[in-house]
Amino acid sequence: MGVKMHTFWKVGLFLIAAYSLGCSPASAEKRVALIIGNGAYSHKAQLANPPHDAEDVATALKRTNFEVIFATDLGQAEMQDATINFSRAARNADVALFYYSGHAMQFNGINYLMPIDAKLNDEADLKRFIRVDDIMNDLQQAKNLRILVLDSCRDNPFAESLKRSLGSTRSSSVRQGLSKIDAPLGTIVSFSTQAGQTADDGNGRNSPYTAAFLKRIEGPEEIGDVFRDISSDVYETSGKSQLPELSLSIVGKFYLNGPVSITVTPPAQSAPTDGCSAAEAHWKAVDAIGTVTAYEDHIAKFPRCAFINLAKARVDQLKQKAALTSPAGTPPGPARRTGKFDGKWDVTITCSKYGDALGYVRFLTAIVEASIVRAEYRKFGQIDWLSIEGEIGTDGKTALVATGLTGVDPRYASGRPKAGTPYTFTVDAQFDESRATGKRLEGRPCNLVFAKR
Repeated sequence: MGVKMHTFWKVGLFLIAAYSLGCSPASAEKRVALIIGNGAYSHKAQLANPPHDAEDVATALKRTNFEVIFATDLGQAEMQDATINFSRAARNADVALFYYSGHAMQFNGINYLMPIDAKLNDEADLKRFIRVDDIMNDLQQAKNLRILVLDSCRDNPFAESLKRSLGSTRSSSVRQGLSKIDAPLGTIVSFSTQAGQTADDGNGRNSPYTAAFLKRIEGPEEIGDVFRDISSDVYETSGKSQLPELSLSIVGKFYLNGPVSITVTPPAQSAPTDGCSAAEAHWKAVDAIGTVTAYEDHIAKFPRCAFINLAKARVDQLKQKAALTSPAGTPPGPARRTGKFDGKWDVTITCSKYGDALGYVRFLTAIVEASIVRAEYRKFGQIDWLSIEGEIGTDGKTALVATGLTGVDPRYASGRPKAGTPYTFTVDAQFDESRATGKRLEGRPCNLVFAKR
């Protein structure tokens, strides 16, 4: 084929040690990654960026303590070999990550990655491609965290020839972009643009998505925040024309370069008789959600247990942060100047049917004080609890953070989780003095409408 696979290289493991109240050092954590960049296509236009993208991502992940399998410009047999090696490595991994830059396509709702020697004369040739579903199955072997990154939503170079081979009755099965993938529990799925859309390859060394990925992936923030920031960066740098598809299904918090990772169980529904034996599990869930309401609930439930002082400190920190981020010149406390958005707002959340999840409509009330939005449905710790918080800018724009616990009926949540499973997502909203609209940025599509009373 004239193109040889780059030498696989690996980096050593790094012992992550972290201490927190009542905890011992974290044990050694094994992280593995498969990084592929395909650009030198034999039968279609070549892509300049993917080999550079893959090389730079591999270097960044090496510094983030991953064992890396790295390769560029792979044909069919070489891609199969690489994915087989990755599948074996993922069996014993705590964290597994797959990154791909290059051409990809969807057919009948299934996503395929294209080797550089790809031909697609008809539907049968799809057997020569790599199915993303198979990669996802390999990732699921990792114990704690799985990450799938596809910077590959460029125009499908084979679309027209495949449509011709299928005829007019079946050509609708060939669509642009990729088909959406819902993240299974413990997984992050990130596409360079929304499902069904195409992404920009970029003019520099890296694509816009990979440039944002490289900027953020080595940061100390929680991994969910890292990928939200990546999406935000791409959206802004593209002039709001390219919004990455992001699906997260993480219970708890995980840091690649920050504090020790924590796996969180849902809050206990009833406290055992000794009063404190449920405190640790409840604390972990509360700390994962990280709102004033959640910490105050822990203080009320476990006032004489091990985490009480830490919970009080968290409340103080959040309140101080809120005071510091209030509009300039606005003093804290009851005497704060009233903002133009202040008052009571009726909130309607509409989520349409999505995958295996039924659609629903939810109503709640929001209070805006000094441009700070707070809305809550039920009380923290109750099944189907939901809290929405954020600050409205002077231009009316806001990024709201929603945290909650799933309800009793699993049919209304993707993946059918058990009742009380924590979740979080962000909302991009625009307020005026009497009305606001917003959209959920991750996971299933939902629309929010705010109406001032």
